[in-house]
Amino acid sequence: MTVTLLKAKWIVGHEDGRHVLYEDGEIAISGDSVIHVGGKFPGAAARTIDYGNALIGPGFIDLDAVSDLDTTVLGFDNQPAAKKGRVWPQSYMDAGPIEMYSREELAFQKKYAFSRLIRSGITTALPIASLFYREWGETVEEFSDAADAAEELGLRVYLGPAYRAGNTVVHDDGRLDFYFDEARGLAGLRDAEKFCEDFEGRAGGLIRTMLAPDRIETCTPELLRQSAAAAERLEVPIRLHCCQSRFEYDSVVKLRGKTPPEWLRDLGFLSERALLPHGTFVSGNDLEIIRDSGATIVHCPLVSARHGNALRSFRSYREMGIRIGMGTDTYPPDMLLNMQVGLMVCRVVEDSTSACRAEDYYDAATIAGADALGRPDLGRLQAGSKADLIVIDFDDPFLGQTIDPIQTLLLNATAHTIRSVMINGRFVMEDGVIPGIDDRAFRQRAQRQFDGLVAKYPMRTLGHPPVSEIFSSSYRRISS
Repeated sequence: MTVTLLKAKWIVGHEDGRHVLYEDGEIAISGDSVIHVGGKFPGAAARTIDYGNALIGPGFIDLDAVSDLDTTVLGFDNQPAAKKGRVWPQSYMDAGPIEMYSREELAFQKKYAFSRLIRSGITTALPIASLFYREWGETVEEFSDAADAAEELGLRVYLGPAYRAGNTVVHDDGRLDFYFDEARGLAGLRDAEKFCEDFEGRAGGLIRTMLAPDRIETCTPELLRQSAAAAERLEVPIRLHCCQSRFEYDSVVKLRGKTPPEWLRDLGFLSERALLPHGTFVSGNDLEIIRDSGATIVHCPLVSARHGNALRSFRSYREMGIRIGMGTDTYPPDMLLNMQVGLMVCRVVEDSTSACRAEDYYDAATIAGADALGRPDLGRLQAGSKADLIVIDFDDPFLGQTIDPIQTLLLNATAHTIRSVMINGRFVMEDGVIPGIDDRAFRQRAQRQFDGLVAKYPMRTLGHPPVSEIFSSSYRRISS
């Protein structure tokens, strides 16, 4: 039995169902598993690494992990969405939507995004990408490429091509409407089911699968019913963006005569397998419906705050007994930043510094995410758990001082303070280096690909204005 022994000032272990802090602790890894966490390891090790003033903790679990180029920037200061290309105009629908990316470009952006997730200390990811830039849904071919990228990089993933039965359309007079093609949505579900059957458990279990109907307002009753049944049969998670905007919420009420949670309950969609980003727009007994079903709200505080939304509140949801895991769903996919924003927003919403504590968000990013996936071997470091861990450098000059390491993380840490990442017993990043990844070259290629997307924006924007009118400039530009 070959053993790797890691030492650090702080180790986040796990005992009796809760995280614990070991000071000057040791953690021993054999194969893909943890065999010891705590004080001095009694056995011999083939390799020993003493990280000194550092923290070793469980890797983060991202239930809504961006696997795209950054799309938040496209709408950050360019609103309203219906006039800035974020909703397809009828003219674009009539001409026939096109793929904005080639298969090669899609494969690159998955690998690029997966490498950013690793840098952010995310060891288990459920990818999400925007369908606004696709002909319709995601394809089996691109997710086959995504599986290859994840295996090459060593990232633990739950994969499944997103599918939908409809989309929002804006007419020339600015009126918003919906277009539905249920047959196309059901064909997407069939493809997704086949992907699950073919890819579940690949790469020694690093590749798992899920079902991903895209957004609740783009789905029909039959698509959601059949999706829930397929998830049960395949025994995989199912994720559906739900209660994330006023437009979505009101649209579902108008189309279906029920609130989103009421509709999902009556369709038999909700269960412990269901993952529901974002949960920021609710009313009546919506929260009780979600809680009683055992579904998990995927809390994405950074992207929600960027759009002026928030849970009201993280504390009250948890006290109700609602299961809450974490997602990033934007760029950068920095889970530490997401936790920090979430904590601050919760305290603002509650008007109280005691509304939530650092460990509440740390638990959500680790234990709660693992529990949402039915994975007691993830999200915690104890004997028998998977060796998915991150090392955070507490000598980083920007990290500040420490009384309690988790509190310091929630104050000052960023993805840049993450030194090394291990997944399934393999170092996928050591001392800030991901093997085979040139970060600057990746960034430059991503920008070129992004520029190509922006150049196509007029064709899918209401009135087809030039790019300069779609995307505003912060200040007047002067060419030299």
